[in-house]
Amino acid sequence: MLDGISTKFSDIVRSISGKASISEKNVQDAVDEIKTALLDADVNLRVVRRFINSTLEEAVGEKVLKSVAPGQQFVKIVYDKMVSFLGDERQGLELKGPDVVSSVLMLGLQGSGKTTTAAKLASLLSKEGRRVLLIAADLVRPAAVEQLSVLGRQIGVEVYREEGSTPVKVVKNGLSFAKKNLFNTVIIDTSGRLHIDTDMMKELSEIRKISQPDEALLVADAMTGQHAVDIAKEFNEQIGISGVILSKFDSDTRGGAALSLKTITGKPVKYIGVGEKTEDLDVFYPERIASRILGMGDVVSLVEKAQQSMDQEDAEKLQEKIAKSSFTLEDYLDQFSRMRKMGSVQSLIEMIPGLKGNIDESKIDEKEIVREEAIILSMTKMERRNYRIIGPSRRKRVAAGSGTSVSEVNRFLKKFEKTKLMMKKVVKNKKYQADLLSQFGN
Repeated sequence: MLDGISTKFSDIVRSISGKASISEKNVQDAVDEIKTALLDADVNLRVVRRFINSTLEEAVGEKVLKSVAPGQQFVKIVYDKMVSFLGDERQGLELKGPDVVSSVLMLGLQGSGKTTTAAKLASLLSKEGRRVLLIAADLVRPAAVEQLSVLGRQIGVEVYREEGSTPVKVVKNGLSFAKKNLFNTVIIDTSGRLHIDTDMMKELSEIRKISQPDEALLVADAMTGQHAVDIAKEFNEQIGISGVILSKFDSDTRGGAALSLKTITGKPVKYIGVGEKTEDLDVFYPERIASRILGMGDVVSLVEKAQQSMDQEDAEKLQEKIAKSSFTLEDYLDQFSRMRKMGSVQSLIEMIPGLKGNIDESKIDEKEIVREEAIILSMTKMERRNYRIIGPSRRKRVAAGSGTSVSEVNRFLKKFEKTKLMMKKVVKNKKYQADLLSQFGN
């Protein structure tokens, strides 16, 4: 996610943040590097000019050059500008109360991930306590209705569909169905096209008029950069949108769309798609994305993801097991599952301050986790609870069952033993715990 622009900005931040004193030339050189990084990231040229001019205007002067930590002061200015251009602060959905039906209109071109994103949003709102109905009004793309129905079953959300109808009628009847059946949130999946055309806009205008949406959200492919911004501008001018959801954000290495959208369209990015699963939709926080771009990490998101995968009671039980040396391979296997819920190793690296750009990510082998998981799954319950009983014959059987070699099984068991010792030391180190808790403000 944002690897290209993040790597370049991390280098810029490192080169200037530690300087005891900086000159106007230092600032100008850094700004030139920032300009190049933004252009390489496919940020809109108008946005680049505004960013550079406003940064220079604030950075060149006594406030920075004569400050106690001028390098850090300059980085703070760049961070603030980045947050501002990304949208200042989180912009949530503006929906009605639980006793009234709210409608969300999903717009976008074919291939943007609109149908999948509609299901992701439905899943998210359902978890927040809203009773959601999905309306399948995309009657142009083959199998779009069936795709939404399948996704609806997966997330436990009802889908309203009609055979041999028109999109306008489907929406009209779907809204009536929602009122009769006490749904309080309706998400309308509309037809996309390969490009913006007159017929498409006419149909969407009719649907917008009928549905009177509380939110009209454009789903745009983050990987298309400035093209996504152009599409958003066109949709906003012709139909009117309240915000944007950037799909495929986890695959976006440049970040041009995220940095350009708010300035060009005046509409905020509200959510980002960060994976293929129905739960892979995150709220867009400008300050957190800015931190990641500048290589400062994102501790808040990391803690939130950790809390989603493990509650306080589970964490305390795990800590007690580690302290008493009763941490088993079953517990180790459980941590694989929890870590997978938090995202890929690369995504977690982005959230840890100072780690991005300071480790060789090419040497991180996520396949090793899969191999280790296979090794544990090939063991009996008794072996998982007491790895010391796994002698030569058992190791041979485990290797055969996991598709690995005996040497790999031996290496894994040694690694597990070392990990247990290290975790025990960490848990018993009260000073370490106190320092860690203080970082999170507890």
